[in-house]
Amino acid sequence: MKITFLGTGTSQGVPVIGCQCHACTSPDPHDNRLRSSILLQNGENTVILDTGPDFRQQMLREKVTRLDAVIYTHEHRDHIAGMDDIRSFNFLQRKSMDLYGEKRVLRSIRISFPYVFVEDKYPGVPNVILHEIPDKPFSVAGISFVPIRMQHADMPVLGFRIGNFAYLVDANFISAVEKKKLTGLNHVVIGALRREKHHSHFTLSEAAALYRELGATHGYITHISHQMGRTEGFEKELPEGMQAAHDGLVLEI
Repeated sequence: MKITFLGTGTSQGVPVIGCQCHACTSPDPHDNRLRSSILLQNGENTVILDTGPDFRQQMLREKVTRLDAVIYTHEHRDHIAGMDDIRSFNFLQRKSMDLYGEKRVLRSIRISFPYVFVEDKYPGVPNVILHEIPDKPFSVAGISFVPIRMQHADMPVLGFRIGNFAYLVDANFISAVEKKKLTGLNHVVIGALRREKHHSHFTLSEAAALYRELGATHGYITHISHQMGRTEGFEKELPEGMQAAHDGLVLEI
């Protein structure tokens, strides 16, 4: 399976236009981060996790012409706001798009995009089919997913294990019970917002500690805020085997 990081950034800590800080003026393309999302490609089957505000730009950059389904981690706007651009794939593939999320997440999508779900639709709006994610392993487009319950402060969110790969973004707590589902990983992706303590996100040091605890062979930091600064700076603080993910990074698992 091929996994592409579509985005490794976040809306939090985004500077104002014209900012001249070290991250904004960096010549390193690794510091140019769109909102966090990954693309899974298994043969001809293609699934993405989350459609943030940069969804259209990410699809164009990676030249994605086929998309079978979208799986949502949670309902915050930086993870669902680009859903409207699903309509391009409706046109290309001449069929509805399957969207997967928890009941609460699907309700939020209905509220955020009411024109998609009315009976008398305006021509050209996205055509989607909503599916509730079960509280057990499930498969989409030939890819098997194990849901991992996490906490994003008081909000329950989902991470996912796909084979020996796990994607754990937008969280600051994972119970011991859920961690048992994360043994024997080759690759683990962990969201780390910044160095300073945060009420709903792992910090850089907390993400590093979780990587060590899980014992994965390779670790990657994502959901990196502007406050973290340049990659070349904070990446030196990570343990051996762990690195900062960057937009366009490809893994073969």
